[in-house]
Amino acid sequence: MSNLVTNYIAKLRLSGLRPTKQRIKICEVLFNREDTFHFSISDLTKILRMQHNQKISLATVYNTVHAFQKKGYLKEINIGNDTTYFDTNTLSHHHFYDEQTKELIDIDSQEVEIKNTPVPPSGKKIEDIEVTIKISKKN
Repeated sequence: MSNLVTNYIAKLRLSGLRPTKQRIKICEVLFNREDTFHFSISDLTKILRMQHNQKISLATVYNTVHAFQKKGYLKEINIGNDTTYFDTNTLSHHHFYDEQTKELIDIDSQEVEIKNTPVPPSGKKIEDIEVTIKISKKN
């Protein structure tokens, strides 16, 4: 068994999931890559079916992704149009969201300067600030 598969099994178990062949394949698609991966549940299901010839139920994909998100292996990004994306880069950073292509593009945190932040409600503190800038084609 390869080190990657052993790592995926550990991630799954730490997330409270049984390491099935389908879930290990989901791990491979999510984490065996050099670049950040932004995806919706629907995107991931299509990639598994079309590029990896894996018919994994939507429920399995959904439950696996959400378990990884809760454990901190993925970051959830809500675009505000009832579409939720997930990001394999869990470090603090910002995004462009291309409304035509439905693509998220990373922005380095150093490229965004936030000058004023509101005072959080009593008993709360600001954990992080992430900016999503919606972009579209110039007319």
